[in-house]
Amino acid sequence: MDTEYIKDNRDLPRAAEILRAGGLVAVPTETVYGLAANGLDPAAVERIYQVKGRPAVKPLSLLVEGPAALDAYGHSVSPGARILASTFWPGPLTIVVEADPKIPEITRAGGATVGLRCPESEKTIELLRQIALPLACPSANLSGQPSPKTAEEVVAYFDGKIEAIVDGGPCILGTESTVVDLSGGKCRILRQGALPERDIRETLIGSLKIVGVTGGTGAGKTTALEALAAMGALVIDADEVYHGLCLENARMLAEIEARFPGSVTDGALQRKKLGAVVFSDPKALADLSAITDKYVIGAIDGMLADHAAAGGKYAAIDAINLLGTSLEDRLTALVGVLAPEEARAARLAARDGISGEYARMRIRAQKPDAFYEAHCDHILHNDGSREDFRRACDKLFKNILEGNDHG
Repeated sequence: MDTEYIKDNRDLPRAAEILRAGGLVAVPTETVYGLAANGLDPAAVERIYQVKGRPAVKPLSLLVEGPAALDAYGHSVSPGARILASTFWPGPLTIVVEADPKIPEITRAGGATVGLRCPESEKTIELLRQIALPLACPSANLSGQPSPKTAEEVVAYFDGKIEAIVDGGPCILGTESTVVDLSGGKCRILRQGALPERDIRETLIGSLKIVGVTGGTGAGKTTALEALAAMGALVIDADEVYHGLCLENARMLAEIEARFPGSVTDGALQRKKLGAVVFSDPKALADLSAITDKYVIGAIDGMLADHAAAGGKYAAIDAINLLGTSLEDRLTALVGVLAPEEARAARLAARDGISGEYARMRIRAQKPDAFYEAHCDHILHNDGSREDFRRACDKLFKNILEGNDHG
């Protein structure tokens, strides 16, 4: 069999004809060349496995024309998948979704999901328009060999073994697409490729409206956060995230131990011992914050991205120290919760079982109200009944989340 060489767009109908008949055609993308077949034709897909020597347990992704393919070939597609497709297609991103039953089992390698990608290649997009079918399309190499970046490299692998090669010139990126799985309501990177993971996370997080809630101890942040949760917001307590990391994140603990020897014993953080060092030394405290903040912020970013991937629209972050961190840049608005000192002291004494005098000492050691008034976009004054405060919370947060408030 002679392999046809297709270089002119006017000859693309010939490539479409070959694909409809069950043939194999190598096609260009912006990453690497792919080996394409009709993804809905089990016999054609079987030929890909045979020609490449690809293990049958590895599923094949589908090249598609655009975001509309999510509904054509996916099932129960998450909002996150639609956000990423509208942002990065055409481009080097493969999005894994639940597969529509029309996708053959061999294409899915028996699994329940399928990867979809819209390539940034003029010739391949035009071919997809002409064939009006999804193309199963792994890289056009023998399994285990380097992925080809030119038509000439494809010829070296498959001349005489496939029906045609569409020559689109050298691939721009030369690295496979990034593969992200959004089929389970979360955002999981299955393969890091040409598109950085941070760009994917930033896009998902950017689709959320996020309220930061700050203020001193006993001011009433819990009531404010309850109001946000009732509106469907994912509420993230930064302190809880930090404490969880202290119990389970070995990398963070290793960094703390390296900077503060003896602060971690048998995998457990010795809080009092560490506190005795950092709270009397501003430089040491700054060093500890530099270590922990990046892990806390990374964990919060992951929670936000997963929330957006599952269709969430709103989130709230509860943290005393939001100002000056990268989390501040995420916020739609920063809300400070303030209350009279005596009311705060009474709540704090009842909650923690301490004296009113000690409660006041703790409150006076924190930032004054003027700090929050100067730095927050909105202030909620908790100086009346709980019912009045809750109504004020509902009104403000409704305006921020459902209106046009941007701080």
